Amino acid sequence: MRRDIRRKVRNNQSEDIENRLIKYATIIVVILTIIVIGLLIYSQSITEEIQEGTLSEDQLASLVNRTNENTQVNEGTESTATEMGKTVEEAQNELENSKNETAENNSTKSDSGKNTLNTTKSTNANTTNTNNTQNTLKTTAVQDKKESEEETKKETSQELKFIKPVEGEIVKEYSKENLIFSETLQEWTVHTGIDIKADKTTVVKAAEAGTVKSIKNDPRYGLTIVVEHQNGFQTVYANLLTSEFVVEGEKVEKEQSLGTVGNTAAFESAEEAHLHFEILKDNIQEDPNIYLK
Repeated sequence: MRRDIRRKVRNNQSEDIENRLIKYATIIVVILTIIVIGLLIYSQSITEEIQEGTLSEDQLASLVNRTNENTQVNEGTESTATEMGKTVEEAQNELENSKNETAENNSTKSDSGKNTLNTTKSTNANTTNTNNTQNTLKTTAVQDKKESEEETKKETSQELKFIKPVEGEIVKEYSKENLIFSETLQEWTVHTGIDIKADKTTVVKAAEAGTVKSIKNDPRYGLTIVVEHQNGFQTVYANLLTSEFVVEGEKVEKEQSLGTVGNTAAFESAEEAHLHFEILKDNIQEDPNIYLK
């Protein structure tokens, strides 16, 4: 009986020891598992911080050394967990501080860039508006000047109202494109003025105010007076008998006497006495009937 009892006691003790060993082994495995999981989490955190550039090489080496020192089993599970917790918390704090500083710097740069961009845009807009305003003013000034010149020309042109130098019938019309038969030359030719029938010695008057440009004996037109007017106009009085009332360079008024009707034009000598009258605009013969009032 005693042997059986002893055996039972021994078996119980063996079972008790085995149970304790299993219990201790389980605890150790759990502790090691927790430590490994903590190390993995911590390693991942450090890897993220390294990627974000928030930890320097010296800080990484220091943290790795601390981890290696704190992971030794003989220092006790509680000490390791406490030290690891502190290290992770410090690393998180450093990461948050670094992120905040980076965000502030980015915000400052962004604001500065926006202000610079807005200033540049505002300056460019002001410059563009100024240039547009100047161009508009220049264009307006040019247009106003042109309009003013045109109005002045129109007013001046309206003021020039030519009259017939002598009263009488127009016996030969202006014909610069169609040929007219000349009794004197006995041929068809152009006629760059009008012939106004009048008796010899009839006084010829200025068709409009101006300046006597020339008085000459023309081989074809005979005694001729040319008067220069405003706006490029000239009047020609030919086939005259005399030019006794004016001299070259003299300013004459409208209806002022210039000379007398004659018959001195060689190419119209076969015709009755008359005044050959022409109007030129910018040295080009025009039809006098257009301007005579």
